[in-house]
Amino acid sequence: MDIYILDLLVIGLLLLAVTLGSGWIGRLPLSYALIYLVVGVLLSPYGFNLIRVRPDAQLLERLTEMVVLISLFSCGLKMNRPIKAWAWNSTIRLIGFLMPLSIFAIAAIAHFVLKLEWGEGILLGAILAPTDPVLASEVQLYDPKDRDELRFGLTSEGGLNDALAFPFVYFGLHWLEDNSWQNWFRQWVAVDLVWAIAAGLAVGVLVARGVCWLEQRLEKSRAIDDLMEDFVALSTILLSYSVAELVHGYGFLAVFVAGVTMYQGCKSADRSASRLRFMERLEKLSEVGTILLLGSLLRHAPMLRFAGPALVIAGSLLFVIRPLGAWVSTIGSPVHPSTRWLFGWFGIRGVGSLYYLTYALGQGLEGETGELIAWLTLITVTVSVALHGITSTPIMQWYERHVEGNNALEKELPNPD
Repeated sequence: MDIYILDLLVIGLLLLAVTLGSGWIGRLPLSYALIYLVVGVLLSPYGFNLIRVRPDAQLLERLTEMVVLISLFSCGLKMNRPIKAWAWNSTIRLIGFLMPLSIFAIAAIAHFVLKLEWGEGILLGAILAPTDPVLASEVQLYDPKDRDELRFGLTSEGGLNDALAFPFVYFGLHWLEDNSWQNWFRQWVAVDLVWAIAAGLAVGVLVARGVCWLEQRLEKSRAIDDLMEDFVALSTILLSYSVAELVHGYGFLAVFVAGVTMYQGCKSADRSASRLRFMERLEKLSEVGTILLLGSLLRHAPMLRFAGPALVIAGSLLFVIRPLGAWVSTIGSPVHPSTRWLFGWFGIRGVGSLYYLTYALGQGLEGETGELIAWLTLITVTVSVALHGITSTPIMQWYERHVEGNNALEKELPNPD
């Protein structure tokens, strides 16, 4: 019997089940990502052996890259606050303090406990640092009218740290090539840190404004077909990403900024809502394929082999580094104490980490160190998907009943509409 046809049958049944059963699933302590992960394991050689694909690193890199790009733009379209420091207070703290703290804390554990070199530890920290905008739909903004501080902070953090972890990935890769950091540190600061971030910001703004201007000009003479209009969002993603990469900027950052700029600058609430719905559908569909594939890739022999180091890294990151780091980073922030702790818990790792892993593998990460970092990442992502998949629904139900709407910062924010 054709395995491919059976795969299509199972995936079709899965999509039908999660769609028609979404009302029940939404009340259960289960996330869609956890369901897809379990089904992926069941379809692997340890289950029904229906997914036999063993994609190489480059294919996985391109797949996860597109999934992250779609999710980043979707996050950008939900950013409903003015571009002012006070409005993005939580985001600045989570990106400016928590992300570097997480990277170097993981690097320190990897160096002192797992005996990795500092460069390898920083690379591992950068791979695991990004919180995932793809898998965190249960705790992200529902739409641009949502004013909740926890959801805004987590959504904006997920949109930005998938891009801003890149300098640290390059730092680790440079170290692997040459452990005399004095030889390349200045170039890293000038090119990988300053220029690439500035270029990504500029390209995202310019491309989105250019698309909005062109769209508005053309509308005066002839309206765009409604069925084709949502593809403007997809074209903006591809244009901003490719242009940023061509000028050696961070394409992920450009895409997120393009989404923010398009929401802020294209004055059409109906069009923005339509594009957001379109991007979220693409995001959900891509999530299914990616997490099914992750589940099918898991193998018990290497997972048992690296279980000790993986539990050290995953346990430290999820139960110590992220919660305490979030609390320290938000000292003085005018948000509810429960929100500060939930910033620490809701830091799911997922597709972003998988992308950085496959990117590093394609850039020279190999050998025993490459295998170790790969399985540390896969196991940490799996543990994170499981833990957050089980806890996100009950915790968010408690949060909505007892905390949501009481943040002091929320009361200070003017409604942009």
